[in-house]
Amino acid sequence: MKEHFSELLENLRRQLIGMGAEVENQIRLAIDALVEADATKARRVIENDRTIDELEVKNEEDTIHLLATQQPVASDLRLLVAGLKINSDLERIGDHAVNIAEAAERMSRFRPFKPWVDIPYMAEIARGMLQDSLDAFVRRDAALALAVCKRDDILDEKNKSIIRELLTYMAENPSLITACLEIIGVSKNLERVGDLATNIGEETIYIAQGEIIKHHMGTRPEDAGSGT
Repeated sequence: MKEHFSELLENLRRQLIGMGAEVENQIRLAIDALVEADATKARRVIENDRTIDELEVKNEEDTIHLLATQQPVASDLRLLVAGLKINSDLERIGDHAVNIAEAAERMSRFRPFKPWVDIPYMAEIARGMLQDSLDAFVRRDAALALAVCKRDDILDEKNKSIIRELLTYMAENPSLITACLEIIGVSKNLERVGDLATNIGEETIYIAQGEIIKHHMGTRPEDAGSGT
C-alpha cells in the first residue's frame, strides 16, 4: 500500500514538473512573439493556454484524491499541500504568458520606437527565476529556492525603471501613449511572473525543510531553516 502511494506521489510530482516546463515554454514563446512581431507565435501561446488549464485541473484532482484517501504525514503531506499552491502559481504564470502574447498580437503591426526598452532583459530575469524555482523544486534545493526569492527585488526595480522611462516618453510624445501602455502591461506581467516564481521558491523551502518563510525571509541560505 505504501509503495503504491509513493508511486502516485511521484507521478504527481512529475506532472507538476511537466506543467512547469510547459509554462516556461509559454513565457519564452510569448516574449519571442513580442520581440519578433510574430502574431502566429502569439496565437500559439493563446491557444495552448487550454492545455495549461487542463493540467492544473488534473493535478488538483489527483492531489485532493491523495489527501482524502492516503492520509499522508510529514514530508509527503508538505509536498501535497505545497503542490496545490505551486499548481495554482504555474497556471497563473500561464495566464501572464497569454497576456503578453495578446499584447504581442496587437503590436505585431508596429515597429518599436526603441528596441522594447529593457523588456527582453526583464524577461530573461523572470524566465531565469522560473527555471531555477522549478529546478529547486525538482531537487528539493532550499538554497537555490531562497536565491530565487532574493532575485525578485531586481525584477521589481527593473519594472519601476521601465515604467518611469515610458512615462517620460508619453509626456514628450503623446503619439507613443498606446505603445507605451502596451509595454508597461508586458512589464507588469513579467514582474508578476517573478512574484509567482518566488512563491514556488517559498513552497519548495517548505517542502524541503518544513520552514514557512513568507513575510520573514532571511538574508542567508541557512536562514531558510534546517527543519526536516
